[in-house]
Amino acid sequence: MEIEIGVNMEFIRSEDKSFEAGVERATELGFQWVEPMVHNGRELLSEAGYFHSFSMDNDPLEMKDILDRHGVHASALSAHCPLMRPEISVPYLERAARFAAGMGVQVLATDEGIRPEWLDDKECFDVMKYTLRKVLQVAERHGVYVGIEPHQSISKTTDGLLRIANLVDSPMLKVNYDTGNAFLGGADPYDGLRSVLPKLVHMHAKDISTGLAQEKGKLTGTPVGCACGEGVIDWTRVVSILSEGRYRGVLSVECGTSDQAAHSLSHLKAILQRAPAAGAK
Repeated sequence: MEIEIGVNMEFIRSEDKSFEAGVERATELGFQWVEPMVHNGRELLSEAGYFHSFSMDNDPLEMKDILDRHGVHASALSAHCPLMRPEISVPYLERAARFAAGMGVQVLATDEGIRPEWLDDKECFDVMKYTLRKVLQVAERHGVYVGIEPHQSISKTTDGLLRIANLVDSPMLKVNYDTGNAFLGGADPYDGLRSVLPKLVHMHAKDISTGLAQEKGKLTGTPVGCACGEGVIDWTRVVSILSEGRYRGVLSVECGTSDQAAHSLSHLKAILQRAPAAGAK
């Protein structure tokens, strides 16, 4: 695999569409990779076809059938949960790892979640280490990577992100880097990307509008960004870093609308076509 371009299913949320409708739209736009979101139990809007998240109460091969029907692949499962709440995150991530393996997906994208007020600094890392060690026992058996994303109070810095991603000595504990969240958290997204390259397994291509960029250093991330190429992130520079680091994987676009997804795909394709030893299929 060279560097490929995918899309996080959040792009279809603004249209109140189902998972399959979102996959169909992604295919129409020209994407060959998508990043589905999964949840436990039954959720009213998803069941009614108004939200794209997919229940893990369903058979994982049901999701695979939908992807196969539309000729796309899943680059990762969006499986965000509070690592400092093991009563929530351990069963959720264990189930997500088994679900991913059941349909041949190798990455879970997650982050540390919101920090509980009652935990001090040491306790935060002790609890996350317990959670990750327990989850990785399952992930390792099933050959699924757990990619930590910069998205909250600790991982907003590159040092904090890497500290979490090294809490457990496991080949399956990696990084899912998000350029937009890193920027908003106050980090340099390019230096941060270089620092995490040895552990990089998946990548969120999130751009930040010039308006939202004014909040740099005040936020720990944002659910979606603007279209790639219309914000403050230098994608030529990002692709250059990835190419130099011999990254072979997916750039999963995180934006808010179908139009933004289409623009992002066009912009990133043009950059990848110019980049040495890189290309988008």
